[in-house]
Amino acid sequence: MKQFIRFLVRYIPRPVLIKFSFLFSRIVQLFYKGNQVECTVCGKEFRKFLPYGNQGIDNRLCPHCLSLERHRLLWSYLKSETDFFTKPIKMLHIAPEQAFLKAFREAKNIDYTTADLESPIADVKMDVRQMPFDDAEFDVLFCNHVLEHIDDELKATSEIFRVLKPGGWAILQVPLDITKELTYEDPSITDRRERERIFGQYDHLRVYGRDYAKRIAQAGFVVDENLFVKTFSQQEIERYRFDADETIFVCKKER
Repeated sequence: MKQFIRFLVRYIPRPVLIKFSFLFSRIVQLFYKGNQVECTVCGKEFRKFLPYGNQGIDNRLCPHCLSLERHRLLWSYLKSETDFFTKPIKMLHIAPEQAFLKAFREAKNIDYTTADLESPIADVKMDVRQMPFDDAEFDVLFCNHVLEHIDDELKATSEIFRVLKPGGWAILQVPLDITKELTYEDPSITDRRERERIFGQYDHLRVYGRDYAKRIAQAGFVVDENLFVKTFSQQEIERYRFDADETIFVCKKER
């Protein structure tokens, strides 16, 4: 299973993976019955989660809703620390995550729009660097694990800032290497295998370091580097399969 998923992630285009992923999950979850781990998003229990990623790292992907560590942590944060599911909001979800899609669409308080350059589940096809939305249109915006793919990061974050209402907020997660003080990028690296070796994936353009919050603050955001994960016990972290070092970047537009 590990080698199979590793092959899928590395070589199958993302739109194809998205299109067939839920069919795959319906089949494979039958083989993961148990109660050793629990998904905070769908509430299902399994003997373990599926492997995921270029390296096929074990115990990461929920067989039912396809959540990863970051989705399960963010869901818990939204439920316990915000009024996301109770206050009327207009939301834009860029590169919509399948783990969240159904719940967000069905939430009566959320006026929900999805957008992406190529995803088959997106309502609007668009480039995050030039969005077809009015200024100050959205209360909340999610754009997770996207910026590492974008050449002009500041143009993208400035667009995100533009379409948010004053007082609005965005969640802008990225793969983060906390061992690095500074983000590393080199546009001269174009070879697919070399990009994967240096940046983690062939379609990543940089490795973000601990300066990430400062980088996105350049667009005008006040960034809360939220360590919500530290409120959980080690036993809970292992059961929900959170990343114990995950920071949630809550980016606020104060004016």
